[in-house]
Amino acid sequence: MYGKNASPNTESPPHAPAPGALLADTSRGDRVGEFRGVAGPYWSLRPVGGGREWEVEPRYVRPASLMEQLRARTARLNARSRGEVL
Repeated sequence: MYGKNASPNTESPPHAPAPGALLADTSRGDRVGEFRGVAGPYWSLRPVGGGREWEVEPRYVRPASLMEQLRARTARLNARSRGEVL
């Protein structure tokens, strides 16, 4: 499923954003994650509510929309209220 819906950016690879910036991974169905850093040719993203990091090529990343940011932050706050995130 992920490979079929992947829509790479046609622009040149963007510069790395600031750590903690919320980005959408278009190769994984617009999954939102926090930018953690650069790992070779890949960018490391982590789910906003905590969890396992994943790596993605920069061409498959775009800034998260305001709605996506709100959903991700709300999910993190809900997880924190349940004691799942510190």
